[in-house]
Parts: sequence; structure tokens; C-alpha cells
Amino acid sequence: MIKAIIVEDESYIRDKIKTNLSKYFDNDIEVVGGVESVDQAIREIEEKKPDLLFLDIHLTDGTSFDLLTKIKDKSFDVIFVTAFDEHAIKAIKVGALDYILKPIDDIEFKEAVARAVENSNKGRHIEKLLEISNEYFQGAQKKRVILKTLESVYAICEDDILYCKSEGNYTTFYTQQSKKIMVSKPLKKALELLSENVFIRCHQSYIVNKKHVLSYNKQGVLIVDSEIKIPVSSRRKEYVIEKIFG
Repeated sequence: MIKAIIVEDESYIRDKIKTNLSKYFDNDIEVVGGVESVDQAIREIEEKKPDLLFLDIHLTDGTSFDLLTKIKDKSFDVIFVTAFDEHAIKAIKVGALDYILKPIDDIEFKEAVARAVENSNKGRHIEKLLEISNEYFQGAQKKRVILKTLESVYAICEDDILYCKSEGNYTTFYTQQSKKIMVSKPLKKALELLSENVFIRCHQSYIVNKKHVLSYNKQGVLIVDSEIKIPVSSRRKEYVIEKIFG
């Protein structure tokens, strides 16, 4: 049985989560605590050693990232529960973590919790994922992103990514170290992980890191990192030139 703690400062949301867990996951998950603050959560986590946390982003005395910074043993899974907050959601996505939006949709809830139940059997340790999400949330200058493949999990600095190429429902990230990392995401979803002011979608099949662009030639091609050629679609030409060279 998975032990869960709900860290949420709105009591009706705590009640909604408990009700849904009882309704859909009664045989899998036991709620062992429900608190509304960082300080209360620290005591509950240290005492009850949960396997799963439901975390609101903004609590009565800080944020869930403040909480996670103060917890040494992060041998639990996390599902964030948040109202729409573009910055917080981007931080969660960058760390490849799961979240549920308020107001809670039952279908989204079941899908997120089902993934957590499945992960509980894999001994997943998410300290690195939380670290990178926290870096983004706190506004770190050097941003990193978690990329998951079938075999591995990579923590990649954005500055090291040269470009991304669509491979149907997959995207390959090309890095300065000549590493190619293919993830199971279409290009549109891959773009959501990256900084909007740095990564430009220049073509239906390409995203480019403008920091590595050296020039744009008459053939409608960006030259990246001295020799790599990235096409620019004609309908995106003005937008791309303005974003990179404007």
C-alpha cells in the first residue's frame, strides 16, 4: 500500500483529493496526512515516510519548492497540484514531473495517480528531477532540462543544446558534445520545455538555439556552430530573422 500525504492550503482541495483517492485507488493508496504549510509538511514527512506527495505550489508559509529544499530524503514520488501558473507549470515540465491543474478534473487526476502507482514499483528516485524544477522555478541563470529516453534520463544544460529535429512523434536533441537524445515527444511539446527567448521554431521540423546561430544565408539556411545547416521555412523567415538577429 502506497502512503500519501496531501500538502495543500485549501481544505476543499485536500478533501477532493482524499475523496478521489478513496473512490479510484482505495486498494493502492492510503492517505496518512493532510497539511497546509511547509513546516507542518516537514514534520509529517519525517515522521510518516510517505511514498507519494500531493503538493500545492503556493502554501501558507512558502512554496512546495521551499519544502523540497529542506527535505533530505526524497525517496518519494510527487504530483504537483496547482492553479494555472505558467512559470510553475514550466518548472514542473522542465523537471519531467507530473501535475494536476485546479479545478481538479477526475480523468486527469486518475491518469496522473495511475502513473505514480506504476512508478512506485520501479524504485524511482526523483531528487535530480526536483532539483532541476527548483532551479527553473527560482530563476537560475543556467537552466537545465530533464530528457527521458527508453534507456536513460539526462539532465542537459540548455546552453549545450544546438537544435532539435522532429522525427514524427519523437524529437531528437542535438548537443555540443555530439550527443543525440531522442525523446518520445512531438516537436511542439519539446518546445514547451525550452526557454522561449532562446529557442526558435524556424521550420516545421526544426527548433534552433539562437545562441549558436552564426549566420543566415541566401539559400534560406541558418549556419549553426560553424558547419551545421538548419533550414528556415519561407513563411517563418521574417519572424526567425527578427528573433535571432533583430
